Amino acid sequence: MGDVVEKNAIVGARRSTTAAIVVSGVRCTITYLVIPILVPFVSLLDTFRAPISIVLCSMAMVMGIAGVRRFWIADHRARWSYTTFIGVVLVLLSVAIGFDVSTMVSV
Repeated sequence: MGDVVEKNAIVGARRSTTAAIVVSGVRCTITYLVIPILVPFVSLLDTFRAPISIVLCSMAMVMGIAGVRRFWIADHRARWSYTTFIGVVLVLLSVAIGFDVSTMVSV
């Protein structure tokens, strides 16, 4: 029984990690690739860039924290490495949110 719970926790941790990375990748793709390409064609996209980025950053932060939690529950051998990695990612996402909020406030 103990092995089944541990395997499920590890699978959940991997799933959470994958989801967080996918959301972060989608956010970067939308923010830095799709919107700058489409802005000249549709000026409204510039209005929605900051709110979309904030929502996607927030989702990535929640998923990253959930992934860390699952790594610790699973007592995964890489939990400290992953915790450090997510800590850096959370700082970067917080900075991105700060820039987006300042962009929204200054408009």
